[in-house]
Amino acid sequence: MNTPFKMALVAALVCAGVVTACGGNSAASPVTVRVIGLNDYHGNLESPGTYGSNTGILAANRPAVGGADILASYVAKLKKEVPHAVVVGAGDLIGATPLVSSLFFDEPSVETLNRIGLEFSSVGNHEFDKGSTELLRLQNGGCKQTAGANDPNSCKGATVGTPVPFEGAKFKWLSANVVSASNGKTLLPAYGVKEFAGVKVAFIGMTLQATPGIVTPTGVAGLEFREEAATVNALIPELRAAGIESIVVLVHQGGFQTGSLSDINACEGNLAGSEIASIVSRLDDAVDLVISGHTHAAYNCKLPNVTGRKIAVTSTPAFGRVLTAVDLSIDPGTRDVTAASATNVLTSRAADSGVLADAAVTKIVDGYKALVSPIASRVLGSISATLGNARSDGACNMSAGELIADSQLNATQHASFGGAVLAFMNGGGVRSPGFTYASSAAGEGDGNVTYGEAFTVQPFGNSLVTMTLTTTDIKDFLEEQFAGCKGQGAATTRFALPSAGFKYTWDGAQACGARISNVTLNNGSTTETLVDATGAVQNPTKTYRVTVNNFMADGGDGYSTLKKGTNRLGGAQDIDALTAYLAGFKAPQPAYIPGSNPADAGSKRINRVGGSSTCPGAANTNP
Repeated sequence: MNTPFKMALVAALVCAGVVTACGGNSAASPVTVRVIGLNDYHGNLESPGTYGSNTGILAANRPAVGGADILASYVAKLKKEVPHAVVVGAGDLIGATPLVSSLFFDEPSVETLNRIGLEFSSVGNHEFDKGSTELLRLQNGGCKQTAGANDPNSCKGATVGTPVPFEGAKFKWLSANVVSASNGKTLLPAYGVKEFAGVKVAFIGMTLQATPGIVTPTGVAGLEFREEAATVNALIPELRAAGIESIVVLVHQGGFQTGSLSDINACEGNLAGSEIASIVSRLDDAVDLVISGHTHAAYNCKLPNVTGRKIAVTSTPAFGRVLTAVDLSIDPGTRDVTAASATNVLTSRAADSGVLADAAVTKIVDGYKALVSPIASRVLGSISATLGNARSDGACNMSAGELIADSQLNATQHASFGGAVLAFMNGGGVRSPGFTYASSAAGEGDGNVTYGEAFTVQPFGNSLVTMTLTTTDIKDFLEEQFAGCKGQGAATTRFALPSAGFKYTWDGAQACGARISNVTLNNGSTTETLVDATGAVQNPTKTYRVTVNNFMADGGDGYSTLKKGTNRLGGAQDIDALTAYLAGFKAPQPAYIPGSNPADAGSKRINRVGGSSTCPGAANTNP
């Protein structure tokens, strides 16, 4: 026990042998270290658009923000203001990226982050989109191999001005809670250490424990994802034995403010009930700062740890729109953090910001843009109105997801491609902003959808899988959309989007497993009832051919019932199915009109008992 008497005695004995050192340390000025954080970069090499410091700012007054070149300059500015600084990340630096990065296997994301100055980052769930082997390649460098040779879209440094072969990440990805099931060793280092004026600071990195349920299972095969707080706490003795008392946690997990304005430097509601608040509440008192992410939400909080002491917990709203600057004051004698002051900084590109884009990074981004432009600007088809990726009503319909589900059914209906009669698309796989009616910067014209826009909505490169399911399986699949039901995670309700002709009703007031009724399928000439108005399954063993993406087919998003599917047939990539479907709506053909598919007979695909206008779980679409 560290009683005051014992601590004083130890200090006296130590100082008796090293009088000068002890006296000098007690009088020394605090060491100030600025921790510059970002999260959920998602390969946004270019500005993702406009953004304000809170949601109350009129759109006309919001500046353009972000882009790798402006991020590099803001980081340089923040570093220049202080004697000591470190740049860190909280995961999802890669994956679900725009075409300008994903086409080149996210090498552009890594190359720009290298030049922004990133030093340490936790892994996020999207770091595993292409599997751990590909993640390690991005860490260590080297060209992507396809069919035993360098892929033509890898190692483009000779064109864009970066080293060849691909240089790999100069920063260190950290994965304290991601371990090999075979040997218990971490996939990547558990933590990194940087020394400032003789004081060492540790950065522990990890992702959310629930990662296996929200990425393609094959991407995390052979890995275990351990509980976050327990993982951190178990490392504290090791760090202290190395003389480290200043500890920062970089974790890919987060929460949301509950207020109406959600200012980027507020903490409305204190993230009550969130996963990150729960993690922090169990952290050892040795932890001084938490940089978080995953939810794409900005906040600047002080949350209680296991002792009740409040520590700084921050996050930015993703895509490089905001950076976090946290100034730590460290006692050089005890090596403890004595104060932490955090500020979220808007990365404005406006002329009055006084920050100019980094020319060297701009050159790299422009190089990749030139390579991708002929592909990105190609018009695929047209739409009559914006199809957003937000849930449009309390029943949880989504127009962008319906279009994608229709495209996947269209690609697999023919007997030789699967013979599907319906398809489902997971809502979290439909990325923001959906399909916008207004012309993009490519100048394709209002209503036209370019390949680049379509890829932004469908960036994962998932392949289609058509399988045989029974009526009972389909009912169980619909039931397991609800949080805590039939193996679905307890935190989030996840509604999939069905293809045209498939309808059902749900009632959230009913017990788990009894919420689905009125399931019907229009097969072109007749409407068949799969589940009646009482919730009873009709013809339980009758089979249907159903198409989903490979992420869902392997049980992603908690859809474990889909793993029962038999007679599986692999199909095209999701983006290829979408491209082919949109071609049917390209001029001179009429534009795609949402809700006009004859199989729907003018009514909604998902229906709800009760009058609520809020879709449960809509705030979290698996970022």
